[in-house]
Amino acid sequence: MTTTTDWRTRAGTNFETFKQPATASRGMVVTNHPMGSAAGLEMLSMGGNAVDAAIAAVFALSVVEPMMVGPFGGGYINLRTADGESVCIDNYTLAPSAATPEMYRPVSDTWPDYLLTEDRESQVGYLAVGVPGNLKAWEELHSGYGKLGWEAVIAPAIRYAENGFPASAYLVRLITENREDIGRFPATAEIFLPDGSLPVPGQMIVRRDYAESLKAIASGGAAELYDGPLGHAIAEDMRRNGGVITVDDLRGYSTLRKEPVKGTYRGYEIAGPPPGNTGITLIIEMLNILENFDIAGLGFGTEDGLHILAESLKIAFADRFEYLGDPATIEIPLDWLTSKDYAAQRASDINMRRASAQLAGTRTAESLNTTHLTTADDDGNMVSMTQTINELFGSKVTVPGTGILLNNTQAMFDPHPGRPNSVGPNKRVVSSMSPTIVSKDGRPFLGIGTPGGVRIFGTVMQGIMNVIDHGMTLQEAVEAPRLWTQGQDVELEQGFGDGAHSGMSRLGHPVMRVSNVAGGMNGILVDHERGLMTGAACWRADGVPAGLSGGPAKVDAGFNPLA
Repeated sequence: MTTTTDWRTRAGTNFETFKQPATASRGMVVTNHPMGSAAGLEMLSMGGNAVDAAIAAVFALSVVEPMMVGPFGGGYINLRTADGESVCIDNYTLAPSAATPEMYRPVSDTWPDYLLTEDRESQVGYLAVGVPGNLKAWEELHSGYGKLGWEAVIAPAIRYAENGFPASAYLVRLITENREDIGRFPATAEIFLPDGSLPVPGQMIVRRDYAESLKAIASGGAAELYDGPLGHAIAEDMRRNGGVITVDDLRGYSTLRKEPVKGTYRGYEIAGPPPGNTGITLIIEMLNILENFDIAGLGFGTEDGLHILAESLKIAFADRFEYLGDPATIEIPLDWLTSKDYAAQRASDINMRRASAQLAGTRTAESLNTTHLTTADDDGNMVSMTQTINELFGSKVTVPGTGILLNNTQAMFDPHPGRPNSVGPNKRVVSSMSPTIVSKDGRPFLGIGTPGGVRIFGTVMQGIMNVIDHGMTLQEAVEAPRLWTQGQDVELEQGFGDGAHSGMSRLGHPVMRVSNVAGGMNGILVDHERGLMTGAACWRADGVPAGLSGGPAKVDAGFNPLA
């Protein structure tokens, strides 16, 4: 890893950070909302560990970041325990058992409308909803590795829902953009369009029905949703409104617990969820390719550095479409894709003087809207987890009386029958989520992740490169300008400046300038020598790091508490 002061001297692009990091000794929580981070910090202050903090934070986010996450969604969890155990939980959604390849009516066989359906049934409303895994996974992670009681970790979320929380300008903007769809569903409009009007920043949003659902979950556990009153209420609402999820679907859902896929990059270990997730596999493949180049020497944001990055992304997407999918239905050559030999072969194919042909075979429909959180404690536990209800406010459906927003993960399937990603009963969608843990010398070094759909894994990879290759601080690493392509235009954030644009164009890359690539990346970096951890969240969302330092009084034989 280069020193922090080195990277600017070799950079093709300089930038200034917008937010400040936090550094602490006893624990750290970073989420994309200050109240989510506060809930996790509360658990650490009560003697809880990183798992307690993560679960409290994600429940809190389901209240205050409702457009991104909720118990009726899906995602991936990556845990590294203090004793070296690595745990990955796949809690992504399933298509309902009654789902069929013909259940939607696609409006076009060509892009850009290829994934759209008549009446937007795969995106908005009851037919858009997949069978959820979030709540089950949250309970499983906590019961296996948490220290505090289940009711304790849900308590902050209940308070936030019952007493209300101030709407951020970010949330108000997203409500405004989705006003028409939200207005179609009275129980959703009641909360986010009070009296038919848009809220203003700072206005309190109260979710009393959801508070009651959280109380039931705190008392009865995930069974309240998967085989209890909440699940029955949701299934009945589905039946009345043309949905197809049943109590049997909820009752039959199981998470998948797997060994992480692992790779190395310049002496660091990279680990995360294996296929059907695609993110970490492709991060490892791309880092293996980049290891064949002097990335640090080329400098951040230079023409050559960006060119190699774009070419690596094209290769990764070509392999994603060719080799990765649901491992229950296809054989995945994982060892080959993540091997150094294969990467060396692909690195030799990169022409430094011109852009390659577009290698990607198709496009995907993953939503940009999800959330990521990272937690760590001073025992050495670290959690990196990415969770979603897919698009903003999911299906826009809130089940009356429950306050629970339902996902719209069915929108991620191909609505055309007979395709690899066509809808099918109990089928899992392939995801790019990349909750990553980077280790050094057998100990967690960096936990990192981001929202952003198909842009996730390329963005997380750039964050890792920024730390390891360019020697950036974590705050610099998560806020640095980003690049993305899946074989079409190369998206360059505005922060790269005109030189990067002209340089990439000169090499033959079609360039598109964008305000942001992916969303609010956050992470935690551990300095084991100093016994400190630093949390950082980027400018692209409401992210906040919150750390715990200090501790109990130092007591020895001569201590007098009354002195």
